[in-house]
Amino acid sequence: MQNYITRGRLQVAEQLDDFINQKAMPGTGVQSDAFWQGAEALFSEFVPQNRALLEKREQLQRAIDDYHKAGNPAFGEQYITFLKEIGYLVEQPEKVQADTTNVDAEIATMAGPQLVVPINNARYALNAVNARWGSLYDALYGTDVISNENGAEPGKSYNPIRGEKVVAKAKSYLDSMLPLAKGSHADVVGYKIETGKLAISLTDGDITTLANTEQWQGYQGDITAPTALLFVHNGLHFEIQIDATSPIGKTDAAGVKDVLIEAALTTIMDCEDSVAAVDAEDKTLVYSNWLGLMKGSLSIEMSKGGKTIVRAMHEDRVYSPSKHVTNQEQLSLSARSLMFVRNVGHLMTNDAMLFDGEPVPEGIMDGLVTSLIAKHDLLNNSPFQNSRHGSIYIVKPKMHGPEEVAFSDALFAKIETVINVPKNTLKMGIMDEERRTSVNLDACINAAKSRVVFINTGFLDRTGDEIHTSMLAGPFAEKATLKTMLWIKAYETANVAVGLRCGLSGKAQIGKGMWPIPDEMQNMMDAKIGHPKSGANTAWVPSPTAATLHALHYHDVNVFDIQKGLDQDFSGLNDILTIPLLESRDSLSADTIQREIDNNVQGILGYVVRWVHQGVGCSKVPDINNVGLMEDRATLRISSQHIANWLEHGIVSAAQVDESLRRMAKLVDEQNAGDAEYIPMMPDLDSSIGFLAASDLIFKGKEQPSGYTEPLLHARRREMKAKLVSVK
Repeated sequence: MQNYITRGRLQVAEQLDDFINQKAMPGTGVQSDAFWQGAEALFSEFVPQNRALLEKREQLQRAIDDYHKAGNPAFGEQYITFLKEIGYLVEQPEKVQADTTNVDAEIATMAGPQLVVPINNARYALNAVNARWGSLYDALYGTDVISNENGAEPGKSYNPIRGEKVVAKAKSYLDSMLPLAKGSHADVVGYKIETGKLAISLTDGDITTLANTEQWQGYQGDITAPTALLFVHNGLHFEIQIDATSPIGKTDAAGVKDVLIEAALTTIMDCEDSVAAVDAEDKTLVYSNWLGLMKGSLSIEMSKGGKTIVRAMHEDRVYSPSKHVTNQEQLSLSARSLMFVRNVGHLMTNDAMLFDGEPVPEGIMDGLVTSLIAKHDLLNNSPFQNSRHGSIYIVKPKMHGPEEVAFSDALFAKIETVINVPKNTLKMGIMDEERRTSVNLDACINAAKSRVVFINTGFLDRTGDEIHTSMLAGPFAEKATLKTMLWIKAYETANVAVGLRCGLSGKAQIGKGMWPIPDEMQNMMDAKIGHPKSGANTAWVPSPTAATLHALHYHDVNVFDIQKGLDQDFSGLNDILTIPLLESRDSLSADTIQREIDNNVQGILGYVVRWVHQGVGCSKVPDINNVGLMEDRATLRISSQHIANWLEHGIVSAAQVDESLRRMAKLVDEQNAGDAEYIPMMPDLDSSIGFLAASDLIFKGKEQPSGYTEPLLHARRREMKAKLVSVK
């Protein structure tokens, strides 16, 4: 039974109340009485508005369902006119110009990778925040970017043949990022500093320097024998590390032991899609880790190589600067990703707090508590600094259209008064992942034009919403085919075009979505170069290693130059509103249908059983072919909605889906047999809470609000937690 502390019309779970009052609030300058009075006023004002916005979603969905049930055309002028009449499509404002100020360079003027990690996992959070710099040698050696051919297979011990291929590859990257006035980095036998300039010795005895001497930024170590040389290219830094006594350096003619790459410029610390947080206990952990990051105190003990090590946030990297960089004695660069926090969207409630006896909207609670905590960064209550410009960066997910963005903008303004920070301190990331946002993106940006620092596309949630919105229009194409169709290409192009014409370049990130296969880095390198080429100045990657490799794309492509040449007038509205329906049922063979169902079902079960049974909100889940895929609630939404759509239109039967669920449950249990913490679904599937959750997501998918998975998952996870407590 949860104990609550009464705070006016609010009741706060005792555990969370103690955390806020005893840990989060001290040092912020916010007094307890004033905070709770402000919180009460905040919920009083915004809870009814939040409820009204959710009802607006349902009203629009009912109107769209009725339109399709009546057999009206699902495309063209009649369809667009209908969407305008019901208020789904709104008049777009002209000449929107974002005027956000006090934005850090990592967001505004630099281009590079972005990580997204579950904030309730301290190890993942620390790995991500410390992924600002990554070893290129390690990233190449440990991935398939280096082939195994000709004896270069990785093994338990170091393979010098593979090592040679790594060094050759790295030096070819250096030739691209840091061209010499003469020759190649492969021919260098020494990097020295002479009379304040870089002197580079080649195998033929010549001394050369850089083609662009301004790239050299500074060094570490003694000037006569530097241990690291710092360079910059396309706004990103990298180091050539030198140590002729190290195992790698002693095999290199120039003593180079590694190339260190500035990688994950930003990280989203996620309270939402990658997190299973369903009650006060879970939310307190989420907020505690965010406090540790904002105060620089988060750390964990790990066992490695038989020794206990402490992992904590990295200290800044300090250099002796080149004369053309600064006259100061030291040049300091952040060793940590700039952190956003992603709050929960508008839909879910959480009984960690009650208002007038009802669980509060979790997004409002997140905004209030995470902002209070982030004030520690503004007041320098940490040995580290997140924002050097006094901003708090919050990503708001799953907003449907400009009304909901305006709501968040007003909410942020109220929070600023409660925690006593200047107007527009709270910055907003707008995730373009819902259909009503995509088709009204100009208006959405305009609704938060003084806060917006981020827009991005997300194929998975966007597709889940596409299917749910048009559930009754007809059967959708196969899931893999959806990625190739007209609507998605227009959506991706329009996102960048709208962002640029609204003035986001130089003020905000325009981002692209996740690479989902963390073990296939060569495929990522082949595919993800398309993101900077599209004009996006950030894109999501699944790991620090992937961030190191993806950073190379931003050396290959100067994103800000690309942005200058793009068509900013592109709308693509007709294409975006072309519903990606199946062209012909006859094109689907029985084998194709079965394969599609099995693939979707296996992915749903593999993710849901961990979420519900173990509270794991994001993980690498083996697919039906045992290929590890990064899964979170966005991947779950598209898979469950896709099957629900095919059930609705008779492509598959309920019996066929149920048979697949039961057959795939056995496979998923087998795939997880090596996990000591895993709780299997077999043999009694009808009593397995995880299995029942997966089944609900499909068979009740049509009726779920916007097709979201959270309501069912949260209910089943709470049921599972209660069961585990009773067993103990």
